[in-house]
Amino acid sequence: MILASSCTKDFEEINTNPNAPNNVQPSLLLRQVIYDFGEQMSYEGFVAGDLLSQHRTALDFNLFDRHALKSPQLGGNPWPIFYTNLRDNQIILEQAQSVNTYAVYEGPALLLKAYMTAGLTDMFGDVPYSEAFNGVNGTVTPRYDLQEHIYLNEDGILDNIDKGIAAIEAYNDVIPLDGDILFNGDLNAWITFGNSLKIKQLLRISNKVDVSLEMQAIFESGNYFTANSQNAIFNFTNTDPNSFRLAQLRVGDFNNFVLSETMENVLKNLNDTRIRQFFRPTENSNGIEFEGLINGIDASTTSIELASLSLAGTAFREDTSSLDANFLTAWETYFNLAEAAERGIINADPQSLYETGVALAFEYWQTELPSDYLSGAAAYNAIGTSPIEQIVTQKWIAQIINGYEGWIEWKRTGFPTFLDVQSSLNGGLIPIRMPYPSEEEALNNENYQQAATATNGNSLDTPVWWDE
Repeated sequence: MILASSCTKDFEEINTNPNAPNNVQPSLLLRQVIYDFGEQMSYEGFVAGDLLSQHRTALDFNLFDRHALKSPQLGGNPWPIFYTNLRDNQIILEQAQSVNTYAVYEGPALLLKAYMTAGLTDMFGDVPYSEAFNGVNGTVTPRYDLQEHIYLNEDGILDNIDKGIAAIEAYNDVIPLDGDILFNGDLNAWITFGNSLKIKQLLRISNKVDVSLEMQAIFESGNYFTANSQNAIFNFTNTDPNSFRLAQLRVGDFNNFVLSETMENVLKNLNDTRIRQFFRPTENSNGIEFEGLINGIDASTTSIELASLSLAGTAFREDTSSLDANFLTAWETYFNLAEAAERGIINADPQSLYETGVALAFEYWQTELPSDYLSGAAAYNAIGTSPIEQIVTQKWIAQIINGYEGWIEWKRTGFPTFLDVQSSLNGGLIPIRMPYPSEEEALNNENYQQAATATNGNSLDTPVWWDE
């Protein structure tokens, strides 16, 4: 009894590090969440998302490019990126809702929660959500929520956007929003971001829900991203630790990724000058020709001459200060509005919105828009295409390294036309959802089994709710 008492007396005090804070300041957490999510998803975009969206092709370590998505290699496991940052963001939100001096963080935290949740569920479908962030005070084996409920229920994506905007509009104190590397503490910019995000997510579910009134109201307000100076981005630098990660890795990893034949075809058919920003001419062509490679090669049987293929441009390695971690932009917003107008969701001129989006996308990628670009193959009503195809293709081009967005837009619309991968490990089918990771089967088995059953055995070929 004496021994037991001496072992447990003051246990908590003895085992508490006096130099480690029990609570992290929300300003530090906000900076961490924004930077970590933006940096990691930009890297994921280059090494995995761009493979699924057929912007790039991997030469080796390419199981992911062959659509063995349950076997991530250099990238391809975004699940922990989302959940780590959603967890930390939840800490900010709970601090903001319980401590008056932190109230300024409530609106931005709600908007970030909506933004990251949308990215997560749009890739995986049903995911742990309502029980996912209370592990300390509740279950550590959260149930999977239906994607429809994640979007539409109280405390879901759309509700959190509305609540986030309302919280910012109601905030009347003078304490600044520190740690904000997206908008430098400008709360009005967060409202504009919230409206632009709502346009994006309303369009994404517009095949399932009538979103016309809500989207028309935002469009008529004019309070959405209209210029690249408003973009939700942060800049990479040319030096550690804030340079783009591919600039820090060995050259062999960088050289593993080349221009995809799909991207090559699209850019060359449009005579698109951004090809020189995105990729390098082949070494064998003396700086003249660009050459891509079909996705999903069998590296064990395919002979590759690196000098005959186009590597990623200097912006992705030598001059990463010209790159941004992209959360949401004006050009994407204009393309979303153009599609909504073309589909009759809002009352607006789709061609004007499209052409503004194109101009903004060229500006964003620091490339001069050719004077004849919008009157040629990229014209809104170009022969042999449709306006929807033109809109989505232009959005897809500009979404290079933007996480998995190019692939998500392809599976939603079918544009642009993807080529079959050369040596598929998914039965020749291009995946339309990301698989739940093996950690879920091991650590959250009962709930995982229900979700796996609902997706035909955690299949890559089962559509998410809004894509059915």
